[in-house]
Amino acid sequence: MSGVTVAAVTGKRDRAAFIDFAYRINAADPHWVPPLRMDVEELLDPKKNPFFQHAEVQLFLARRGGEVTGRISAHFDRLAWTLPPEQGMGPGTGNWGMFEAADEETAAALIAAAEDWLRARGMTRVLAPLSLSIWDEPGLLVKGHDQDPVILMGHHSPAYQPWIEARGYSNAKTLLTYQLDVDQGFPPLINRIVASGEKNPRITIRKADRSRFKEEADLVFRILNDAWSDNWGFVPITDAEIAYVSKKMKPIIREDLLMIAEVEGEPVAFMLTFPDMNTKIKPFGGKLFPFNWIKLLLWARKPRSSRMRVPLMGVVKRLQSSRLASQLAFMMIEYIRRASVADYGTKDAEIGWILEDNQGMVAIAEAIESKVNREYRIYGKAL
Repeated sequence: MSGVTVAAVTGKRDRAAFIDFAYRINAADPHWVPPLRMDVEELLDPKKNPFFQHAEVQLFLARRGGEVTGRISAHFDRLAWTLPPEQGMGPGTGNWGMFEAADEETAAALIAAAEDWLRARGMTRVLAPLSLSIWDEPGLLVKGHDQDPVILMGHHSPAYQPWIEARGYSNAKTLLTYQLDVDQGFPPLINRIVASGEKNPRITIRKADRSRFKEEADLVFRILNDAWSDNWGFVPITDAEIAYVSKKMKPIIREDLLMIAEVEGEPVAFMLTFPDMNTKIKPFGGKLFPFNWIKLLLWARKPRSSRMRVPLMGVVKRLQSSRLASQLAFMMIEYIRRASVADYGTKDAEIGWILEDNQGMVAIAEAIESKVNREYRIYGKAL
């Protein structure tokens, strides 16, 4: 590794180079969607991103002959240490992410630098890549490189998998996404389950109320923190993060694409769907100014999208594994499917990610005849 040097990002110029490199290295990939640069800058800003309130992050740049050839973040989340190790994180677990490299020599040097930084801070194992939080873009894309990613999903060079595995990393967990043709309707069995639920006076499926946005957002995240609390990799979402994410997502949240299920008047489940903004921003090259912000604003007011993403769904823990939980899920999926086709021109949707061993969600995805279209891998290694 004599030709590559790795140094910590220390100032504005380094930070700009760190951000710029992803746009440069992925420019030739026809399926890479350049994220809005302002979103990347905010993700990495400790003054704006509440992740930094319970995490420590260090960015690194690799250079060869003065030219940047790669980047990586090393970080650990103190909230993750409160969880049992069998749930994924646990004490002594660190992470790296934001990984991009021009060649294997650079990749090896970057990963070694991230490991050294984590080891020096007492970490004994690493789960990666996470960019940055488990709630942001977890995992490395290992299947589905021939498709554009949907909103808030990562896309990576297929070269990265063997480079990472060569550094002693093995699969800790596979995350799946499922593709669903929504304009075809669901199998008769699912339609009967939905119709049965509609006759049940105990059940109400309602749209979110934007006039009460804060209350609705707090409700959704309260259900989420309960519903996902036993999942592998779960880290609780703090009040500050709820406020931050709610504010960022508000412009693209539509009332008829956020369904809340109530049983006897008690909210017990939700399903959130986003129009795929990536189809709109891909030509922007990461830039909103001078005129792209107008295009995005007009689209957000009444989005049309042939593709949707279902990033989050949850049923309170006490109802999980029950027939009622599945019925509520199918009803929310069907109601959002109807709205997507009728009002947004949607043809297909992507559900996920879903943990490979989450039997309940996998069963629901298969019951509505969706198919795995992408796989992301989170790697583990002892330090």
